[in-house]
Amino acid sequence: MSKKELTARYGLFIAGLYIMASGIALTIKAGLGASSISCWPYVLSLKFPVSLGTFVFGLNVLLIIGQMAILKHDFKKIQYLQIPVSFLFSVFIDLSMLLFVAVVPQSYPVRCMVLFIGCLFTGLGIAMEVTANVVMLSAEAFIQAVVIKSGKEFGYLKICFDVSCTLLAAISSLLLFGGISGVREGTVAAAVFVGLFARFFLHMTPRLRITLIRIVPR
Repeated sequence: MSKKELTARYGLFIAGLYIMASGIALTIKAGLGASSISCWPYVLSLKFPVSLGTFVFGLNVLLIIGQMAILKHDFKKIQYLQIPVSFLFSVFIDLSMLLFVAVVPQSYPVRCMVLFIGCLFTGLGIAMEVTANVVMLSAEAFIQAVVIKSGKEFGYLKICFDVSCTLLAAISSLLLFGGISGVREGTVAAAVFVGLFARFFLHMTPRLRITLIRIVPR
């Protein structure tokens, strides 16, 4: 891989991280529940004086440790890049929350529109991350580690992972607040629409995948 191609890959990847973080922030700002991967950190951030990005980084570190425990000697050194990537992603999330501080939709239709835009941004960011094909975020890397050791299908395990994160957020909310906070209909909508948007953008960028960076054949 040439230096120019590697630079293009990481540039696209970092841009994708920022757009994904913006999508997560907008989804939360919609006030209809956070996306599955961010709902547990969001619930914790509502209770404790720690930023959402900090809790997201903590979750990613736990997932990296989980990968190391699952893969053991098969955990490759390059996977340690997940640590700085997770830190950068967390910074982008906190920055996006600050930039969108004035976004406080009141009516339900406007909230749905903000949620829709947030899902679109998140899906685009994921598509850019996949297209870059340099390093996986910790959540997907953790699922992939389970796939390697269990032989189960990635899509099935992804659903199990998202459901587990949502349940963990709901249980934490009940324990901390005595009710459900951060998990609503928007959480379910995000689980559906983010994947649809990601697939859409991946199909819309075949020329980018071919000419800018060579994706590993399917």
